Amino acid sequence: MFTITVEKECGCFKKSDFTNNTSFESKDDALIKAMKMVNHMNEEFCSKHTFRLEEDGQNFDIFVAEKPKAHSGCCGGGHCG
Repeated sequence: MFTITVEKECGCFKKSDFTNNTSFESKDDALIKAMKMVNHMNEEFCSKHTFRLEEDGQNFDIFVAEKPKAHSGCCGGGHCG
C-alpha cells in the first residue's frame, strides 16, 4: 500500500474535496495523485501557504509552509529613505 498524507490540514484543504491519508495499491497511482494534489493546492488554494511533496518509502507526504511575506526591496539598513 502507498499512502498520501497531508502533514497539516489548512482551512482550504478542509474545504476541498481532497481526503487525507488516501491509500493506493500502485506506487504510480499514488505519485500521480499526490503530484496533482500539490499542483492544485499551490495554484488554487488561497496562497497563504506553499505545499511540497516528499516521498518516504511507501508514503507520499505533503508538507505545508507559510508563504513568505512580500519583500519591499529595502534591506532595512536605513539607506533607502
